[in-house]
Amino acid sequence: MAGRIQTMILTPRPTQTQSFRHRQLNFPATRTTAYSTRSVLFNGSRSISSPLRIRANQRPDQIDDNASGGAKTLGKSLLKFADNNFLPLALIGGVVSGLANPTVGCLADKYYLSKFSTFAIFITSGLTLRNGEIGDAIEAWPVGVFGICSILLFTPFLSKIILQIQLQPQEFVTGLAIFCCMPTTLSSGVALTQLAGGNSALALAMTVVSNLLGILIVPFSISRFIAAGIGVSVPTKELFRSLVITLLIPLILGKVFRESFKGLADYVDRNRKLFSKMNAIFLSLAPFIQVSRSRSMLLMVKPSVFLVAVGMGVLLHLILLSFNVIAIQGFSTVSGTNQLASAKKKNATAYVLVASQKTLPVMVAVVEQLGGAFGESGLLVLPCVAAHLNQIIMDSFLVNFWLRKDLASKSAKAA
Repeated sequence: MAGRIQTMILTPRPTQTQSFRHRQLNFPATRTTAYSTRSVLFNGSRSISSPLRIRANQRPDQIDDNASGGAKTLGKSLLKFADNNFLPLALIGGVVSGLANPTVGCLADKYYLSKFSTFAIFITSGLTLRNGEIGDAIEAWPVGVFGICSILLFTPFLSKIILQIQLQPQEFVTGLAIFCCMPTTLSSGVALTQLAGGNSALALAMTVVSNLLGILIVPFSISRFIAAGIGVSVPTKELFRSLVITLLIPLILGKVFRESFKGLADYVDRNRKLFSKMNAIFLSLAPFIQVSRSRSMLLMVKPSVFLVAVGMGVLLHLILLSFNVIAIQGFSTVSGTNQLASAKKKNATAYVLVASQKTLPVMVAVVEQLGGAFGESGLLVLPCVAAHLNQIIMDSFLVNFWLRKDLASKSAKAA
């Protein structure tokens, strides 16, 4: 006669399995039980069932705790990602917001919010500027002079190469050529240098000097490389006054506030990361306003043509980055300075970021004064808006790469 052997196992209370057949098991109401049994047949005459496992699952409140714990972990990961990539996310958010709702951006432009943001960036730069950093900038004056030469004398030669490209509308090409002749960005180069841990005082010096000298040099560069000898009227006095108001005055005010109030200086030094994020938010207002202003014209251009112009802007910035990386390495080798490796690295960071960027506001001011001499003003500016945004976003990712590389290097040394 075929026999059946059945073994019953109760978990998580194995000590009570012997009395399983003699009394009913009463589990708490908050627990649920699950039964499973499997049978294995041998030659059709014998059936042996695998052990029957009775499992008590977790209580509902424990399940809720696990779910909330997973949500907290995910939230922390997202916050960490946002913290590590704050600047590119802020810039991309500004572009998307400008495309989604241009009305707010146009209203902000109407009330000169872009000028306020630049003013605020340089006040913040003055507040965070330490006396030791000024000394570092003075000590690194050869790098600063070389950077100014790169910005105003070397890189404008690229406009000749750009003008050889045939693209309709031709204003796209001409606009990018004019863009090559511009000085460095008014704020993003300094903000990125601060985020990257570079010599921010050197970045400030190159920004201020190149923009002030650019007022005198830009008309000559445009006449020589683009206008082929045709006289171009550039509002020198107006541009000079605007740059003094938006760059020099807020920078000096920020530094005066820092030196006048000791408590303010200590607070700024303790919260430098917070002030860097404030600069990133102010910086994101520029693409937000620019995209909002250009949205209607952007929709009139064929997407394929505009993508080609965007690609040209990306390629232009990659060329500038490559040129300046090679140039600063050659300059450091030839000059043979006795600076520490950390100081050289900070100076090189400031040089590469500042010398590889071109300013949009000065380009827009120059184009507005040309009176249509090179074509439709809006079409001249449009690809430069994209190029301006591309260079900031690309450099922000580059800065994040440098920061993570430095962090990994420090962790490896600590280990």
